[in-house]
Amino acid sequence: MPFDNLLLERDDAVALVTINRPQVLNALNMATLDELRRVILDLKRDDSVRAIILTGAGEKAFVAGADINELAVQTPITGREHALAGQHVLDLIEHMGKPVIAAITG
Repeated sequence: MPFDNLLLERDDAVALVTINRPQVLNALNMATLDELRRVILDLKRDDSVRAIILTGAGEKAFVAGADINELAVQTPITGREHALAGQHVLDLIEHMGKPVIAAITG
């Protein structure tokens, strides 16, 4: 499955997921959160994947946090939706039932 903001590689039973937005220090916009949600759900269902490594592209940051360009134009309601979407993705990672290793740089 192709992604705009993620890279997915597999080496036997290990999946490497790279957040690939180094120009903005891998900040998490809604599109990236949605892609991350989809890949985590796919990897959870894939019995051939036994572990996941999550990392960020570039040399400066793993993930800078929320994308401030999106946050700057949000209303209180859309800001809450963004925060809930981010929390949902983190909950999926926490409860996926497979080891997830964060390879952090920066």
